[in-house]
This record gives sequence, structure tokens and C-alpha cells, in this order.
Amino acid sequence: MKRWIAFWNILAKDFRTYYLKPPNISWGLIFPLAWTGMFFIKSGKGLESISSILPGVIALSILFGTTSLLAVTVTFEKKNRSFERLLLAPIPIELLMLAKTSGAILFGVVNAFVPILMAVFLIDLGHVDWLVFIPAVFLISVASTFLGLFIAVAVNEVFEAQTFSNFFRFPMIFLCGLFFPISSLPVFLKPLSYALPLTYGADMLHGAIHGGNMLSAPIDMAILAVFCVGLFMVSLRNIRNRWIA
Repeated sequence: MKRWIAFWNILAKDFRTYYLKPPNISWGLIFPLAWTGMFFIKSGKGLESISSILPGVIALSILFGTTSLLAVTVTFEKKNRSFERLLLAPIPIELLMLAKTSGAILFGVVNAFVPILMAVFLIDLGHVDWLVFIPAVFLISVASTFLGLFIAVAVNEVFEAQTFSNFFRFPMIFLCGLFFPISSLPVFLKPLSYALPLTYGADMLHGAIHGGNMLSAPIDMAILAVFCVGLFMVSLRNIRNRWIA
């Protein structure tokens, strides 16, 4: 019971301190929506194109929101040595880092439904397969959060974490099938696309919203789950080697 009390207190403290701050709102919501507006205007199409663009803006909202949040909550606390006090909490390091990342996962899930709420007023979403959409949103949030954790552990300053995050985030916009199908990419870029976790999350979203998926939902889920476990384990190893040892 004490472990879960410590877990909840860490999570609640992060909510009070970091969430819904202007940088997180700008990177997590405004920036992806601005990109979507750019693609929408560029296409010159009407409301019928929203269904094809919606998976991309949902995935970007999750990706930018979670990685930006982890860059602040983890990197800032390490720099100010408050993370060292958290290590005194009576919980294993695995549960401690789950507490530090659970808030970002929830933030990513909430971010995903902001574009959905906007789209409700423009198009009919009655055809959406929610049994695929909801697991996709959750898995993308987890994978993006653990990617943000991996990045935050690798640097020492918040601005370094944001810069390093862009090294992953911006290529994903064009390589993960968010707005352009992977089949239209050059042959030498396709292997890189399939090496990125967001590719499989975006594929699930496309399948749930308009049926344009490449792989079946169970396969996408399984691959995303492997990415989630792998990123979390690598991040824990780096924390032990760089921050504790």
C-alpha cells in the first residue's frame, strides 16, 4: 500500500507542477493543429479530407505533448537534484519511473481527444472503430512517453532534450504515414519508416478512422507493445548507469 501511496503522490505532484503549462500546451496542441491546418490548406480539398488528416494530427498531438512534458519533468528535476530525493521513496526504480511517466501518458490520451472533439462538429465520426482507436491512442501515448524518457535520460539540460526530441519528432511527421502513405516514399526510406514506433500507431489510427491500414490491428498492437517495453527497459538501464551508479 505504501508503494502506491508514494506512486500517487509523485503523480499528483507532477500534475500540480508541470501539466497544462504554456510550453506543453503550445507543443502538444497548437503546434500539431497548425501543421494540420497547413496540410488541409495545401490539399485544397473540402471537409471530406478531414478523415484522412485526422489520424496524423491525433498522433502528432500525442507525440509532441508527451515528449515535451518528459523533457521538463525528468530533465529539470535531474538538473535541480530533486530527482535524487525521489530515489528515497520506498518504491522500486521501475515503479518510480512509471509514476513519473504515467502523467505524460494521461496527458497524451487527453491530447488525442482534442482533435476528435473538433472534428465532431465538422464530419460524421459514426464509422470510427473505437475498439481499435482507443487502444491505438493508449499505445501511442505509452510509446511516445517512453521515447521522451529515453531522450530525457540521455541529456542534462531541458533545451538539449527539446532539441534532441526534434531529431526524432520531425522525421516522424514524414516517415510514419501520418499524412503521406509509406508506399509513396523512396525505397531506401521505407526500412526507416518501419523502424519507428509511430508508424504502427498511425497505421492503427488510419484503420480505425477510415480503413486505410497496412497491417492488422493485432500486429500493430504487438509491435507497439515491444517498442514500449524496449524503450522503458533501455531508459531504466541508462538511469541506473548515468544517474545512480
